[in-house]
Amino acid sequence: MLEMYKKVVMENYANFNGRARRREFWMFCLMNLIISFAIGFVLGLLAPKAAFIVNIYSLAVLVPSIAVAIRRMHDIGKSGWYILIPIYNIVLFATEGEKGSNQYGADPKMN
Repeated sequence: MLEMYKKVVMENYANFNGRARRREFWMFCLMNLIISFAIGFVLGLLAPKAAFIVNIYSLAVLVPSIAVAIRRMHDIGKSGWYILIPIYNIVLFATEGEKGSNQYGADPKMN
């Protein structure tokens, strides 16, 4: 899980091209949630006035979050703009990707 998070954040920081599997997307979301909660909880206990650091972390992962969401849309054959449609985008995030290559690249399951 941590390896997948590092792959998204470090290697594909601002890569809006290509495709991302469901596992990559949801593991990234889970790790973001865990890290944000841990930072917020620890700072809330130790230094409540320093809780703004959670906001700094959120800003730091904003671009990778958007990038992995767009790559996830590409995996199911949709434009990245679909991430802006509430509720429907969650359904699309959970949808299995297209088998084989599509206009956005090779099938990530085959790699």
